[in-house]
Amino acid sequence: MFNLIHEGRAPIKAWTNGVPVEDAARKQLVNVASLPFIHRHVAAMPDVHWGMGATVGSVIPTKGAIIPAAVGVDIGCGMVAARTSLTAGDLPDSLGTIRSAIEAAVPHGRTDNGGGNDRGAWHDVPDAVAQTFAAPSGDLGPRLEAIVAKHPKIAKPARRAPHHLGTLGTGNHFIEVCLDEDDAVWVMLHSGSRGIGNQIGQYFIERAKEDMRRWFIALPDQDLAYLVEGSENFDDYVEAVEWAQAFAMQNRRLMLVTAMRAVETALARPFAWGSVAVNCHHNYVARENHFGANVWVTRKGAVRARLGDLGIIPGSMGARSYIVRGKGNPESFCSCSHGAGRAMSRSEAKRRFSLEDHARATAGVECRKDAAVIDETPMAYKDIDAVMAAQTDLVEVEHTLRQVVCVKG
Repeated sequence: MFNLIHEGRAPIKAWTNGVPVEDAARKQLVNVASLPFIHRHVAAMPDVHWGMGATVGSVIPTKGAIIPAAVGVDIGCGMVAARTSLTAGDLPDSLGTIRSAIEAAVPHGRTDNGGGNDRGAWHDVPDAVAQTFAAPSGDLGPRLEAIVAKHPKIAKPARRAPHHLGTLGTGNHFIEVCLDEDDAVWVMLHSGSRGIGNQIGQYFIERAKEDMRRWFIALPDQDLAYLVEGSENFDDYVEAVEWAQAFAMQNRRLMLVTAMRAVETALARPFAWGSVAVNCHHNYVARENHFGANVWVTRKGAVRARLGDLGIIPGSMGARSYIVRGKGNPESFCSCSHGAGRAMSRSEAKRRFSLEDHARATAGVECRKDAAVIDETPMAYKDIDAVMAAQTDLVEVEHTLRQVVCVKG
């Protein structure tokens, strides 16, 4: 159940029983709740923590405005997972070959945006990706061309978009091979709209800030700059953000196929998959109806959990994850958490934990154990068990997954 943690212009309802909420995150929630266009209340999920402008792990319903920084720059970031016909007994004792096969098949890590020695993007775009992007097979390319025609400042990253479609990215993005409670094998991954989504987000955040300066609108945080419905900037943002969300969804679909084929290669055998599959955003904005009104709902680190909706709540590199089914709780605007949520900053995690700490926390998982992933170590995240316990009225657990292979971006 929720706690009412603030009663200002709009209340804040927080599903945080048993989960700590940092002061900086609480202040951000109050700042958002003070805005005049919030509909009913702001909902804070149990994984809530500080973010740019608005907290990660919040649900922000608005009437007549959207806050681009609340949507964020990893537009459409989310999860996809599918169960396979494999079981734990079908996997080899050494899982390094599976991890290596996935790492070789899916571009991941940092990109140089130059198309040269670039492990984070396609050098030669595969036919399947190109066909998905371009007409007549797909519409992502033509739609992006229309957006760039109006906003040429995003033309350069737009040219790279096909090279990023079907690629993982960096940071907390990952691909995992997991086992469920019956030892069935799943493949699960986390990614979004890559470089082009980032550029679209940054571009419209600046346009929103320009609008605030032009109209002399004072805000508690400049990153809460908003676009007003009916304005040209608003309409163009909605067009661009919906494109980025479609790109992100397709990005995950393509990667899932590539990862499945990589596992087949490593095992030297085919298998069936997709009998249970989930593909959901957790950084996005959508038009929805809540409490009798049509509103814009921004889920910044939250998953839609209408009655019957399937969603994914991942833990960290060494903690279990969950396939969940929504209960349609109206007080949360039919939402749930998007993961465990960070317990500390990346720099603090690097300062506090050693390679030995990380190795112990990821024992039994075939994954990177080097210094470059210390900021993603399990101890940098909140306790996923506490997070799940705080939202039993939002979702029910369908499957519990434990990862055995983890590929980090």
